[in-house]
Amino acid sequence: MFRLSKDIDSAFQGVGTKGGLEVWCIHNNQLISIPKSSFGRFHSGNAYLLLSTALRKIGSPQYDIHYWLGHDATEVDSVLASDKALELDAALGCCTVQYREVQGQETEKFLSYFKPCIIPLEGKYSPQNGLAEETYPVTLLMCKGDHAVRVKEVPFLRSSLNHDDVFVLDTASKVFLFAGCNSSTQEKAKALEVVEYIKDNKHAGRCQVATIEDGKFLGDADAGEFWTFFGGYAPIPKCSSSTNQEQTPTTCAKLLWIDTRGNLHPTETSSLNKDMLEKDKCYMLDCDSEVFVWMGRNTSLTERKTSISSSEEFLRKEGRSTSTSLVLLTEGLENARFRSFFDEWPQTAESSLYNEGREKVAAMFKRKGYDVEEFSDEEDEPLYTNCRDALKVWRVDGGDVSLLSIHDQAKLFSGDCYIVQYKYTYNERNEYLLYVWIGCESMEEDRADAISNASAIVSSTKGESVMCHIHQGNEPARFYSMFQSLVVFKGGLSKRYKTTFLVENANECESKASLFRVQGTSSRSMQAIQVDLAATSLNSSYCYILQNEASVFTWIGKLTSESDHDVLDRMLYFLDPSRQPMSTREGSEPDTFWDLLGGKTEYPKEKETRKQVEEPRLFTCSCNSDVLKAKEVYNFVQDDLTTEDVLLLDCQTEVYVWIGLNSNIKSKQQALTLGLKFLEMDILEEGLLTVRSPVYVVTEGHEPPFFTRFFDWVPEKANMHGNSFERKLASLKGKDPVTKRSSGSPWRSDSKENASRGSRSRSNGSERGVSSCSSERFPSYSQGRESNSDSTPLVKKLFSESLSVDTNNGSTSSNSDISKENSLGGIKVDLSLESLAYSYEQLRVDSPKPVTDIDATRREAYLTEKEFEERFEMTKPKFYALPKWKQNNLKIDLPDIKLMLVSYKTNTTAQPPMKLITPLPTLPPAKAPIKIPTLPPAIATIKPPVLPPVSPPKFNRTLVAMRGVVFCKACKYAGVNNLEGAKPVKGIYRAVLTIIQKRHEPQM
Repeated sequence: MFRLSKDIDSAFQGVGTKGGLEVWCIHNNQLISIPKSSFGRFHSGNAYLLLSTALRKIGSPQYDIHYWLGHDATEVDSVLASDKALELDAALGCCTVQYREVQGQETEKFLSYFKPCIIPLEGKYSPQNGLAEETYPVTLLMCKGDHAVRVKEVPFLRSSLNHDDVFVLDTASKVFLFAGCNSSTQEKAKALEVVEYIKDNKHAGRCQVATIEDGKFLGDADAGEFWTFFGGYAPIPKCSSSTNQEQTPTTCAKLLWIDTRGNLHPTETSSLNKDMLEKDKCYMLDCDSEVFVWMGRNTSLTERKTSISSSEEFLRKEGRSTSTSLVLLTEGLENARFRSFFDEWPQTAESSLYNEGREKVAAMFKRKGYDVEEFSDEEDEPLYTNCRDALKVWRVDGGDVSLLSIHDQAKLFSGDCYIVQYKYTYNERNEYLLYVWIGCESMEEDRADAISNASAIVSSTKGESVMCHIHQGNEPARFYSMFQSLVVFKGGLSKRYKTTFLVENANECESKASLFRVQGTSSRSMQAIQVDLAATSLNSSYCYILQNEASVFTWIGKLTSESDHDVLDRMLYFLDPSRQPMSTREGSEPDTFWDLLGGKTEYPKEKETRKQVEEPRLFTCSCNSDVLKAKEVYNFVQDDLTTEDVLLLDCQTEVYVWIGLNSNIKSKQQALTLGLKFLEMDILEEGLLTVRSPVYVVTEGHEPPFFTRFFDWVPEKANMHGNSFERKLASLKGKDPVTKRSSGSPWRSDSKENASRGSRSRSNGSERGVSSCSSERFPSYSQGRESNSDSTPLVKKLFSESLSVDTNNGSTSSNSDISKENSLGGIKVDLSLESLAYSYEQLRVDSPKPVTDIDATRREAYLTEKEFEERFEMTKPKFYALPKWKQNNLKIDLPDIKLMLVSYKTNTTAQPPMKLITPLPTLPPAKAPIKIPTLPPAIATIKPPVLPPVSPPKFNRTLVAMRGVVFCKACKYAGVNNLEGAKPVKGIYRAVLTIIQKRHEPQM
C-alpha cells in the first residue's frame, strides 16, 4: 500500500502501481525520472535508483529496489541513493527487498532487467541530449558471464586481451568479436548478443560484424584488420590477465545488532536462531562475501537509515571488496539465502489476505440477499494435450514388465510400480509422454526396476519421449486425464510385495470392507483412491464410497459441490454397476456406517485451500562428485535454454529438467537423478516442493506444450543445428538457420498465470481430456439420493456431458478415428471401438438383450463399418466431422429413435432445440391398422415447444466486479471470481460468462 509522508520524497507519488521497471537518477541532489527509452544507460559519475514491480496472481505485488553506484559517483550521491531507497520502501509499505549495486559488480538479478547487457557511460547524466561527436570513438569491451553478461570497458591496448575472456572491439564501420581460446561456447554466444546490441543501438544496424578466434590468423582478412587496430599481430601471453576470482561461499556467519547511534554489537553465540531477531531492532549478518541488514517491523525510518550507513561504513573500514553484496531485508521478507544461515527457521503460514478479502465481500452480498457461489477453477485452465490417443500401461514385477489389457489399465495398486506411455499427436507428429508411477507401498527394488525399464522404453523412441517420475498422491492432472476413470487399490500384485506383506494381505482379505475417496474435476477426469478403513480417513471436502459384501454407502462431505456428487455417481457405477448404494450426508450417518469404520473419531472438517504458487524459477545445474550446484537465472527467456546446459525449471509443485542436445547429460535416467537431488536440496526452502513432487525430463527439440507455456516460445529456435554460438552467429549474419524439424508450441500461454494450479483431484495442474482407453458407462441412479421432485430420471444429469467431436484442430476426436494399433515396443494393442462391435438390434435401448459394457451416449460407435454406412449412409469419419446437432438429427431420423438419448449444450447466442429428446411413447395394440396422418416435417422430428424468447444479458453492461466478486445486475447474481488473470472473452470474463449463462438459459 502506498504511503506518503513528509519524510518521503514527492517523486514517489503513485509508484509501484504498474508492473515493470521505474528508474531515477540522482542529479543535483534531486531525483530525476529516467524515460523508458534510456533504460540501461548508466553514467559512471552518478547514482541511480531502480524499482522492479512484479504483479502476482494472488496477493500484493512483489517489489525489489536497487540503488546503483557508479565508480565516479560522489559520496553525497551514494548516501542519498541509499536514503532514497529506504524512503521508497516506506512509501510502498515497507514490503520491499533492497540491493546495493556497484558498477562492474552488479548482481545477476539486476543485470537480468536489461537484456542483453548494460554498458556504463563515462561522465555524468544530463537531461539535455549531448551533441554527436565528430569522430567515432574506438572502444574495447570485455564480456563475462554465460547467462547474465557483465560488460566492462578496458584500455584500448593489446595487453588488455587474454585467452580466458571474450572481447568486443567497436569501431566506426565494423564490430569485432575476439574469443579467447579458453572461453566457453555460452560466453561467446552471449557476447554475440552484445555485438548485436551495439550494432542496433550505436550503428543503427548499418555496420559489419566479424568474429576472430584466438590463435587463428593466417588466411583471415578480418583477423588482419582486427590486429591492425593494435599495431599488428603479436602473441598474447599465456598468463591470463583476467581478474575473475571466484569467492567460495562461507558457512561462518556473524550476527551483530545495531543501536540507534549506529554502533555494532556482536551477539555472544555461535548458533543462530530466528528468535534472536527482535522486532524493534536492526541487525547485520556478516557472511564475508555477502552482508545482510535485517530491519524489524517496529523500527523507524531514521533507525533504518542509521543501520544502513553503519553497515556501509563497516565494509569500508574492513577493506571489503566492492564485489561484496549488501542486501537489505525487512522482517517477513527474508529470502532463502538469509534463512539458510539459521539453524531453524519455522515455516510460517503464508498470509491469506486475498482469500479473507474475497470471503468478506461475498458475505456482504449474502447479507443483502444475493446468491453467492464460487466459480470453478477449471474454466480458465488450458488443455495442453488432447488426451484422446493411444495409452499403454505396464506393471513392473521384478525383472518382468507385463503389458496390461485395456480393462485392467485403469486399475492400479499402491504396492506396485507402473510405466504409463501416452502417445499424442502434436503439430502433425507423434509425441510420447512416459510416466513412472510409484505406488506408496511399493518395494524399493521395484522402483529402481521401473526407472530402468522406463529408460529402455525412452531409448526405443530415440530419446524423444518426455519422461516423468511421479509418486502416488502427487499425480498431475494431465496424468489423470489420460485414464479418464482411474481406481487405485491398496495392496499389490508384484512378487516382492506379496513376499513381504503376505500376512498383512491375508488379514485384509478377511475383512472384505473397503473405503474409497472419490475425487476429480468432471466425468473426464475422476478417481477413486482406496484409503485406510478408519474414520480418520474422511474429509469434509470429499465424497467417499464405503462397501462390504452386504452393503454400499456413499458419504457426502459438507464442503462438496454438485459436480463432486456427479463424479460420485459415475465412479460408483464404474466400481460396481450392479449394487444400489445407501446415500448418507455428513452429520447424518447411521451406526452401521461407523461400525464398518471401526468407530467414530475426529477427521478434517476444514475446507482445503490451495497454496499460493508464485512464478516459476529457472536454474542452471551441474553435478560434481555427487554434489548438485544450482544457480538461478533471473527473468528468464527462451534464449536462456542454451544447448550446452542442463537447466531446471522449478514450478513449486513440479519440476522440469531440460537437457540441451550438446550437454554432457546423455540419458534421461541421469537427468532424473539431478531432478531428484534438487528436490532433496529444496533450494528455495519455501515448503512447496517435496521429495515426492513430480519430476519431468525434457529433451531439447521435444518440449511439450505444458513446458513451453512458461516462455514466449519460438519453435524455430528450438530446432536449430549447431552449438549456441553457431546458432547466434547464423542469426546475426542474416542467414536462415538450419532447423532439425518443424515443431513447437502452436500457441502462447496467457502469460505464466496458469502455472501449476491445484485442483480437486490433488493435482498440480488442471488439464482435462478424454482417454480412448476407457468409456463412460453410467446408469440412472434414482434411489438413495436426495433429488428434486422432477420425474425425469437422473440419467438426464449423468449424460449431460456426452462425448463430443473436437473440431478445434479441424479433426474429429471420436474413438473410431483413433489409431487401431500402437506397435511401439513390438506389442500391438487394439484401441478401436470396433473391437467391441454389436448389431443394431443389440444396441437399441428396448432390446431384449441389451449391451451393458458400452458408452451409452455413443451407441452408434459400436456398429460395424458396414452396418453404420447402411444406417447413416456415410462413413464414421464423415459422420463425426459433422456438427453435433447434425449428428443428433441423423440419429433421430433412424427407424427407431430409441437408439440414443440425445443431449444438447446451450449457448448464449441461440436457443437450442431441446436439452433431451425422450423416446416416443409405445402405442397400445390396435385391432385394425391405425392410419397415422402425415405430419409436417418440423413436427415429425419432434420440434420442441416454442419457449418465450430470452434475450441474453448484455454482460459487459450488467457485470460489476469488486475485490474478487462479480455481480450481475440482470439476474442479481453474485459470484466469487477466484480465476485470477482470466482473459476477457468479448469484453467479459470467461468464468463469468459460463456461470451467469446457466442462470439465463431456458430451464426444461
